[in-house]
Amino acid sequence: MKRLLIPTALLMLAGCNQTSAPEALAVVSVSDATCRPTLNGRDVTGCFVTLTASRNDRLLSVAAPLAGMAQIHEMKIEDDIMKMAELRDGLALPAGDAVSLKPGGNHIMLMGLKQPLVAGEQVSITLNFEQAQPMGVRALVVQPPVAGADHVAH
Repeated sequence: MKRLLIPTALLMLAGCNQTSAPEALAVVSVSDATCRPTLNGRDVTGCFVTLTASRNDRLLSVAAPLAGMAQIHEMKIEDDIMKMAELRDGLALPAGDAVSLKPGGNHIMLMGLKQPLVAGEQVSITLNFEQAQPMGVRALVVQPPVAGADHVAH
C-alpha cells in the first residue's frame, strides 16, 4: 500500500504545482522614427515614430542620452487653443493597430538637448513599454513635410 501511496502523492503534488506556460511578452515593431532639427537657440525638439504591438501594451516612457529630459506628449485643441502636455500614464498600444506619434499629434518631446540636432544626423532613443522589452531606436533627423505641401493647386 505504501508503494502506491508515495507515487500517487508525488503525482498529485506535481499536478498542483503545474502552471501554465508564461504568456509571451508583447513585441512592438517600430517604423518611421524621425526627429525634427532644432531651431536656432532652442534646446527642445519633437520626435515621431509609428509603433505596432503584437498584444495590448503601453509606451510608458522614453529616454535619450542627448536630452536632459524626454517625455511622451499629447497635443490637442481645447477652446480653440493648441495645448501640449505629458501623457503621464503613457500611450496605449492596442494589439495590431499602428499607433503613429506624428507632428500635430502625440509625439516624443526631447528637452534640454546637449547639442543642436542637424538634418542627416541620428538620435538614439530608448522606448520603455509596460510589457515588451525596452527598445533602442535610431531616429533620423529630418524636417517633416509641411501639412498640405503634397497638394498641388490647379
